[in-house]
Amino acid sequence: MPDNIRPASMARITTPELAQQFIQEQIAELKKQLGNKKVLLALSGGVDSSVVAALLIKAVGQQLVCVHVNHGLLRKGEPEQVIEVFRNQMKANLIYVDAVDRFLSRLADVADPEQKRKIIGSEFIRVFEEEARKLDGIEFLAQGTIYPDIIESGPVKSHHNVGGLPEDLQFELVEPIKFLFKDEVRVVGRELGLPDNMVSRQPFPGPGLGVRCIGAITRDRLEAVRESDAILREEFAKNGLQGKVWQYFTIVPDIKSTGVRDNLRSFEWPVIIRAVNTRDAMTATVADIPFTLLQHITARITAEVKGVNRVLFDLTPKPTGTIEWE
Repeated sequence: MPDNIRPASMARITTPELAQQFIQEQIAELKKQLGNKKVLLALSGGVDSSVVAALLIKAVGQQLVCVHVNHGLLRKGEPEQVIEVFRNQMKANLIYVDAVDRFLSRLADVADPEQKRKIIGSEFIRVFEEEARKLDGIEFLAQGTIYPDIIESGPVKSHHNVGGLPEDLQFELVEPIKFLFKDEVRVVGRELGLPDNMVSRQPFPGPGLGVRCIGAITRDRLEAVRESDAILREEFAKNGLQGKVWQYFTIVPDIKSTGVRDNLRSFEWPVIIRAVNTRDAMTATVADIPFTLLQHITARITAEVKGVNRVLFDLTPKPTGTIEWE
């Protein structure tokens, strides 16, 4: 049987008991595969890479070297959570790279969505390569590949892999969750003791908030995206919508409109709220959000987020719209 096909005998991981069985099996497999060798992991803080990190920490401890690159396009509090969970709580060997200025400088004045994606992807590989070259004795590269990645694009995960590394930095792959679906990964993550807000994290694009800051990215508009997104997630959690709405986030386009603030004319950005439900991300319907909650969120965003004077709600299903805007 090819090594990229899920075994027919593999039971779906739906219970804590099945997750614990999977964890013990993978720990044994990882110990066998790695021996006493070091393994490198690009740890984004998303559920897939976080579960792989937690598995490897249990299996080989300090043989794992995690690299967390903060490119300035993560959601509010995410870099801090990665440091707290993995370095402080799990005692992982974690390298934190503050590359915010580097990424935002490269992205200055770039408005084309595909060009932005290419810059973010290539710059991530370069940063990861630089960190890898500082390390000795690395023979393995761990990745958070899951089964839908294999089905859709083969055995290499396009958004999180570091497949662009040069030939002298090619390592043997370690992919302990490559036969799991996303819901199974979450069950395993909870059994590994990861925080629920990390395990239940919504789908997040590889380029991060870079594709939600529509047009050329500026620091002030990027902060408007980050802050408005944090308010939206906080209010959805408080009002019982977390876990019930598949994906929700904010977008700030590079346009301004006239408004009134403190009895004076303002000329500021709009924030667009996107909230959708889907089974397979191929089609999506707009979530039915109570109007009173939308009014409350609007009041908070316009009062708390600098440079914003309007809040809009995207009513477009997929098709004709896509889930993300870029």
